[in-house]
Amino acid sequence: MTQKLTIREVSISKNTAVDWLSFMRCICIDILEMYSEQLGGPGKVVEIDESAFGKRKYNRGARRKTYWIFGGIERNANPPKMFFIHVEDRSKFTLSGMIEKYIKPQTTIMSDCWSSYQYLEKAGFDHLTVNHTI
Repeated sequence: MTQKLTIREVSISKNTAVDWLSFMRCICIDILEMYSEQLGGPGKVVEIDESAFGKRKYNRGARRKTYWIFGGIERNANPPKMFFIHVEDRSKFTLSGMIEKYIKPQTTIMSDCWSSYQYLEKAGFDHLTVNHTI
């Protein structure tokens, strides 16, 4: 829900809505990090990607700090297995540390063609890519 819709539907002040929505975001982050676990292993496929939040689209709207979230999900896991983590940037150094922490060796990793992922085969992973421009 947008902040305006929350204010209207719940009949609260703007300051209360800001505090409440901030609190709810913190709870979501805590839950995601609490349930993040190591994924994969031989014969398993893990999809990974990174995404920016808070970024202005088409240079419109107020300037905001950009937050990078890196995550992965194991295909065909029941119950679903995943991890999501806030990272400072999407450099090879940063992402490789998270991959080593959250993905077991000998996993097949599916990603886009971002250059930070090019080392994966040398690191002992099977690496499949998708080129979103094709």
